[in-house]
Amino acid sequence: MSRLLTYLFGRLPIGWLQLTHSKGRFIAAVSGVAFANLLVFMRLGIMGALNNSTIAPYAMLDADIIVSSDSGNTLTDSDNIAQVWMFRALAVSGVADATPIYIGNLPFTLNDRSSLSLLVFGLDATQTTFVVPSIAQSMGQLTIENTVILDQDTRGIPTSVVEGIVDGDVYPFEANGRTLVAVATMEVGGGFLADGMLVTSDQSFLRFFPTRSSGAPDHILIHVADGVSTETVAQRLRAVLPPESVKVQTAQAAAKADLAFMSTQRPTGIIFGFGVFMGILVGLVIVYQVLSTDVADHLGEYATFKAMGYGQSFFLGIVFEEAIVLAVFGFIPGLIVSIGLYAALVAATGLPVEMDVGRALLVFFGTLAACTISGAIATRRLAHADPADLF
Repeated sequence: MSRLLTYLFGRLPIGWLQLTHSKGRFIAAVSGVAFANLLVFMRLGIMGALNNSTIAPYAMLDADIIVSSDSGNTLTDSDNIAQVWMFRALAVSGVADATPIYIGNLPFTLNDRSSLSLLVFGLDATQTTFVVPSIAQSMGQLTIENTVILDQDTRGIPTSVVEGIVDGDVYPFEANGRTLVAVATMEVGGGFLADGMLVTSDQSFLRFFPTRSSGAPDHILIHVADGVSTETVAQRLRAVLPPESVKVQTAQAAAKADLAFMSTQRPTGIIFGFGVFMGILVGLVIVYQVLSTDVADHLGEYATFKAMGYGQSFFLGIVFEEAIVLAVFGFIPGLIVSIGLYAALVAATGLPVEMDVGRALLVFFGTLAACTISGAIATRRLAHADPADLF
């Protein structure tokens, strides 16, 4: 390692030699940086799962514009909207088609008496263009009363059930006092709001939720005519629909607004964001303590160098070298342990927690920056010190 660092830095790797002179202190320092990396990785992983599960329902739908109640928060946390606005929207130039969508939460008890929560989407079974092709191919089966398309990634659903449905069997189950029949599967996954998703016809939805009215869906999905700008049609809709009770968003804008709401206004997003900040702060403190202690332990040597004419940049180079070594050696075990914990979290909760390259690079360069800042702070004492005082 010393030869490699000598080749990279073009000089004797003083920082590396100082750090590894005491093996115990070096291992403790690397463990501290790895722990800080682990904290940040876990918070970012859970935040990523929150974001992925927030926009997962959008991946089921195929709409250009979504019309919602102005008081609604997200796609799945919305107030009802009068269906009459759909008919008014259909009269707007550039609108090709529109359909209402109903959303509700359905409790479901498995045969082992464990309880699940399913997020139910009710759509007109004949409007297959408003869902992605993988779901549209099964929508025709939903014209039969109480039939549903079940999310195969629903937490707690036995694998044998999913395999049976895929092979052509049906899966009857009780929910909310009614017998539902799963006739097909889709792949979405559970999240923080529910254990899985369910798509059914609007008529079956209204039977599952008898207090809901067909005239008050959760949203109105709109398709824009070919060759017409989606934003132009959205502006036309905003001009004819009442802004005090209705908001018109493109599907992309609605998904971004949902992410912003969950990250900045919901307690879960704020808590996990604060956790990331705390992880960075812990890493800064650990590295600063290691480097400042190292500087204090070697003041005599630094004073000698300073008396020989070496400038501040030389000392900064040594401390930055130590900071980079700590960042690299702390990042690797932090990354490996985080990947293992992500896998355990997915197996235990079914949350979409994934380690992607972007997140790993973000944390790595963040670690380098934090260690460099800590190193710069740790060398302040040397900047204005007189060699005579140091001796």
